[in-house]
Amino acid sequence: MKLLHNPRCSKSREALTALEAAGHSPEVWRYLDEPLTEPQIRELLSQLGIAPLALVRSKEDLWRELSAGKTLSDNDIIALLASHPKLIERPILIHNGKAAIGRPLENILELLK
Repeated sequence: MKLLHNPRCSKSREALTALEAAGHSPEVWRYLDEPLTEPQIRELLSQLGIAPLALVRSKEDLWRELSAGKTLSDNDIIALLASHPKLIERPILIHNGKAAIGRPLENILELLK
């Protein structure tokens, strides 16, 4: 069990607290300090079962700047996520070959069932 975690994010802290309260000790991956590579992002997308755009924090100013007026392919989006990990939605729990974005938190708890 691995949690992609940003300790400065309240939702991410909430997810870690909920997991620990449920008796789990996830491996914490501080993905801003240790960014995901493009192959890791592709694997994560497969585990999540989503398209690259669904992994993007689209309300971030950085995303608006980088994507303004452009038509981005899935490969372009993955490259941007690898280069700018701040753009990756969080928190994300990876467990038993599957993953869930913890927005809402119930998504992560459902993955554990």
